[in-house]
Amino acid sequence: MKLKTILIAFVLLLNVAFAQQPDLVQYVNTLQGTNSKHELTRGNTYPTTALPFGMHTWTPQTGNNGDGWKYQYFKKTIRGFQQAHQCSSWTNDYCVFSLMPVTGKLVVNENDRQTGFDHKNEIAKPNYYKVKLDNDVVTEIAPTERGAHLRFTFPKNGKSYLVLDGYTGLSEVKIYPKEKKITGYVHNGRIRDSLNSYFEIIFDKPFVKYGTWDNTNNAISEGTLTAQGKGKGAYIEFKPGEMVQAKTASSYISEDQASLTLKRELGKFKTLDQTKAAGAKIWNDHLGKILVEGGSEEDKATFYSCYFRASLFSRQFFEYDKDGKPYYFSPYDGKVHQGYMFTDTGFWDTFRAQFPLNTIMQPTMHGRYMQAMLDAQEQCGWLPSWSFPGEGGSMIGNHAISLLADAWAKGIRTFNPEQALKAYLHEATNKGPWGPANGRHGWKEYYELGYVPYPEYREATAKTLEYAYDDFCGYNLAKMTNNDFYADVFSRQMYNYKNVYDPGTRFMRGKQKDGKWVPNFDPIEWGGPFTEGNAWHYQWSVFQDVQGLINLMKGEQNFTAKLDSVFTEPNKVKVGTYGGLIHEMTEMVMANLGQYAHGNQPIQHMIYLYNYAGEPWKAQFHARDVMYKLYNSTENGYPGDEDQGQTSSWYVLSAIGFYSVCPGTDQYVIGSPMFKKITISLENGKKFIIEGNNNNKENFYISAAALNGKIYTKNYITHSDITNGGILKFEMSNKPNLQRGLSGDDKPFSLSK
Repeated sequence: MKLKTILIAFVLLLNVAFAQQPDLVQYVNTLQGTNSKHELTRGNTYPTTALPFGMHTWTPQTGNNGDGWKYQYFKKTIRGFQQAHQCSSWTNDYCVFSLMPVTGKLVVNENDRQTGFDHKNEIAKPNYYKVKLDNDVVTEIAPTERGAHLRFTFPKNGKSYLVLDGYTGLSEVKIYPKEKKITGYVHNGRIRDSLNSYFEIIFDKPFVKYGTWDNTNNAISEGTLTAQGKGKGAYIEFKPGEMVQAKTASSYISEDQASLTLKRELGKFKTLDQTKAAGAKIWNDHLGKILVEGGSEEDKATFYSCYFRASLFSRQFFEYDKDGKPYYFSPYDGKVHQGYMFTDTGFWDTFRAQFPLNTIMQPTMHGRYMQAMLDAQEQCGWLPSWSFPGEGGSMIGNHAISLLADAWAKGIRTFNPEQALKAYLHEATNKGPWGPANGRHGWKEYYELGYVPYPEYREATAKTLEYAYDDFCGYNLAKMTNNDFYADVFSRQMYNYKNVYDPGTRFMRGKQKDGKWVPNFDPIEWGGPFTEGNAWHYQWSVFQDVQGLINLMKGEQNFTAKLDSVFTEPNKVKVGTYGGLIHEMTEMVMANLGQYAHGNQPIQHMIYLYNYAGEPWKAQFHARDVMYKLYNSTENGYPGDEDQGQTSSWYVLSAIGFYSVCPGTDQYVIGSPMFKKITISLENGKKFIIEGNNNNKENFYISAAALNGKIYTKNYITHSDITNGGILKFEMSNKPNLQRGLSGDDKPFSLSK
């Protein structure tokens, strides 16, 4: 009996231990959103094998070298397994090389070596990717932050080769047969000629034969140990039927640093299974910071797949020296600096939700990021707007100031606000050399006229609206830090949204330099004065002053009626200056939610604006409706581009029960939580718990709420409400409470409130 008692106690202890770290990795499908193409995107993702915010990621490759669509679910062959960094299919990658197992005859060309596969023979998890190819070769990958552990299992019959492809640009390979090692670098780069990824690969099995090859002409040089130039690669032959493990790490600084990183990150792992298990622990710890309970298994799979995707960006661009101190090669000035650097994100997308999510879940990293932005500004003269890996200037707006103001408002104060404001003023009064978001198109007219004129400047109305929001962020940062000079400067422009509102049509419109409206207006026409959208979408881009927009529209009743109309208008498009359907138009039509185009960023906050105008229950309905209709955990899991974690972060925040309508303030606007219980474990050791009593698919309305035991009627919560820890309890119902959240004090922040 005593032994039996001991065994029962031991089992109970094991259950408690496992309960403390649930296996959340099981819910993540890294194939979510991969069934994408140029005409229609369901996420534009690839199956990323990586650790949270890792410097390098790994993926199978179905597309040609240089193709932005690295992996498309409907493709039938794989041609390599890549070190990857791409943040969008619409931009090519940098510093890529691939490894491809080949059996039988040596073939090196990417088209000739590609091999069929079936998704039923594929496992795609954050910490582990595995596929059995049609030639019976099995490839497995487990990641570290700056490297990976790979294993190739070859069939018994036929020769066993591994081909290293140098991708599209300059590369170098050096083969060391005695050390069972390959080193070198790849460039195929962006921004700077001096940006190289130096790699080291160590194998656990001896080489039978080896050589180099050239992917520009497929010439093979058997027995050659080194090659340098465009498209240079290597190949190795192993014994037939071999199981080969390869450890690899890469550095942007030097080969020595790559070697140091490989030892540090992979040295203690003898087998891939150990690396895989370590990665599972890291991901379960990370995903477990938001523990959801209740809801269906598919709800959990969608949530954790989105949370995984939101946890990839921005990527670390720093490394650790021999003393464990962070340093980095700067893609901005081509020099090595001490400290932290991050990259691979576009702020036009990610200022809205991805970075606000990080302020809650990753405040230390976020604080380092804020200083890194100012370091980047010192190194290239401009604040980042689209870093990939240096400044690209893509899209519109100057949203670095949104991140900086948002951090300060939420108590993340790791930077000099005077330096940030000075940098932003430079951004707002100049035009830089790269792209529309590097400085400002039309900055002079914006100050003189109060708007950016069209057609002198493309996307002028969208730019006016986003400049005004950014100027609010500059004003608010100045106000929070008692800097009267900058507060005065930016306060003059933050209401400029009013200058592009036409009371006659009740829409934001393009405005000519002479003050007249651009003729032949049609609110369903895309492009022209708008960015990847139309007037229905940009009507709501007044994040900082929703009450001011309500006033322009002559009251709450008109405002909410217009919000309603977004969903009831026919889902028709006029292609406008695009000249043809772009995928964002196709996705809006497919979503069948009227003119609501959730697949692109400009309108993603619009659902939550009912909270400002006396009808918060409609925000609850639409938030839950969009989550159910437009997201799932499959290869078709997104309603459009999943841009650097933004669309995923919209889902994660919305599923928790709120959204960041106006980053730069400390408020999150309430929607409808997806789960019965959500436990957020904060970096400061506290927990914030959101309970949804009676929550289910039908009960999505909030009938009552309490914060830490006190009745709570506000339509928002603050950042400190979360970080102080506590319990936000919602009573959920299938009927709206038409009396809750209606007072002025219940409404979220607006400049005009």
